[in-house]
Order: sequence, then C-alpha cells, then structure tokens
Amino acid sequence: MQDTTGTVIVSGAASGMGLSTVEVFLRHGWTVVGLDVVEAEPTEQSGTFLPALADVRDRDAVTAAIDSVLPTDAAIDAVANIAGVYPPTTLDTYDAATFHRIFDINVLGVLNVTAAARPRMGAGSAIVNFASVDAFTVSPGQLLYGASKAAVVMLTKALALELAPAGIRVNGIAPGWVATPGNAATGRMDAAAASIPLGRVAQPEEIADWVRLLTGTQVAFMTGETIVLSGGDVMR
Repeated sequence: MQDTTGTVIVSGAASGMGLSTVEVFLRHGWTVVGLDVVEAEPTEQSGTFLPALADVRDRDAVTAAIDSVLPTDAAIDAVANIAGVYPPTTLDTYDAATFHRIFDINVLGVLNVTAAARPRMGAGSAIVNFASVDAFTVSPGQLLYGASKAAVVMLTKALALELAPAGIRVNGIAPGWVATPGNAATGRMDAAAASIPLGRVAQPEEIADWVRLLTGTQVAFMTGETIVLSGGDVMR
C-alpha cells in the first residue's frame, strides 16, 4: 500500500467505519478532518486529527466547518463520504420524514461534502463514496436505504466523469455485513456470518484499508467503480 500522506476529509467520523477510517489514515501520518455532528475521539494519533462539527445535509455548514480547521491555502487530497443512516422501511412503514432523512444524509450528504471539498482538490486527489451491497441486491425491510445506496453508485459514476478532466478520481465501496456497533445492535450478525461464504463478517478496519487503497497511486487509473466487499455474500 502507498506511503504517501496528505489531508483527508472523513464524514461520519465519530463511529463505525468512519472512525476506523479516521484511525487508519492517522496511523499513516495523514491530516484527518473528522466531519460529524458530534466530535470523534480516535485512539490513533500518529497523524493530525482536526474535528469539524457539521451536519452533512447542510452544504454551507460543511464548507464553514472545513474552512474553520484548514488554512485557506491547504489542499485536500482525499474525501471519504461515509456518513449514513439505515432505519428500516417498507411500503407500509415509510413516511416523508424518513424518506428525506435517509436521502438527505446518504445522497445529498455525498454531494455536499464533495462540493465543499472540491475547490481545494487538484489533480491526483480522490473521492471514495460509501454505498452498500443493498445497492445491488434487495434487502427485505430496507426499501429506502437500498434505493439511497443505489443512488450513491450512480453519483459515483457521474462524479467520476465530471471530475476526470481535473484529474480527480471518484470510486465507491459497497460493504456487506461489518462488525460495527450499529450492526451489532440489530442482533442479526451471527446469522449473517453463517450465510457468508467466507464464514464471518468484516471488521471495520478491513473496510477502512480499502478507503486508503482507493485514494492511492496504485489504483491511479481506476475511477467510476464501486467495489463490493461482502465476503462473497453478494457478487456482481
């Protein structure tokens, strides 16, 4: 894996895969702007951690938060759009408020963070958007979440095409079951692990390592793709 360092924006930085991604980049000496509605508390401090409090649904607030912790002339080398919510919904249970919450965080949030970071990004920088295996296969009870993550896959393709002339790459990650506190709270991880061909769920650090890989020079010719990380549970 590459040894370069720089500055990365991580949304959803306070927990789960977001926090693990913060810690992976810090471990390798990066400056990490941890964007969330609450302050992240990473245990790894080899790099420089800059907490930035903002709701990804508010583009102006995201821009202000980034500007508050970075010097005016500081470049952004990578963005990891990880903030997301996944309340269960069906045709019988959804409502307008839940629809807007899911899509505003999972989809609009990707656009807002990307737009806020874009003026500081130059050739060679990279964006990694978090989709889900639910973008490619139907998960019962996740009507709106799956639709929002399918939208992230298409945004990844569209942004990759739009930003390619500037030398900015955009790729996605679609995790399956990951051992996060949120997933553990469902009480379904043991059953999920039994159904996965590799026989286990992923650890958050494994997903975070892929974020760093996708920002590096080893995949400098790759853009517009979404990588499925599911242990063989979902293949495409």
